[in-house]
Amino acid sequence: MSTIELTKENFEETVSENDFILIDFWASWCGPCRSFAPVYEAAAERHSDLTFTKVDTEAQQELAAAFEVQSIPTLAIIRDRTLVYAEPGALPESDLENLIGQARQLDMDEVRRAAEAQQAAQADGGPESAGA
Repeated sequence: MSTIELTKENFEETVSENDFILIDFWASWCGPCRSFAPVYEAAAERHSDLTFTKVDTEAQQELAAAFEVQSIPTLAIIRDRTLVYAEPGALPESDLENLIGQARQLDMDEVRRAAEAQQAAQADGGPESAGA
């Protein structure tokens, strides 16, 4: 399976229709992005059960801003509509494979519980208000 060009127009549909999405934020002028591209494409071929997408940060500035992309390439992983990973840097093949394996093994119920607890703590004014 080849990668999908992710845009603000197809983002919601792509996320709602796929349980496991990898996003490569890149730009044509970025040397590390160009060197990471074949590693990412090869992983897409090996993991045909996952959805591999790319975001051209020059053409999709709003989408890059929504993910708070400060440096490219940045790799993000969304599982079950939840962002579980987002870090800048071009990964070597072995590290990308390791990351995919770790993301596959996540207990998404636990991830959601942790995210909900964090959101509740922020809504309550943060940890300093606990026990007050």
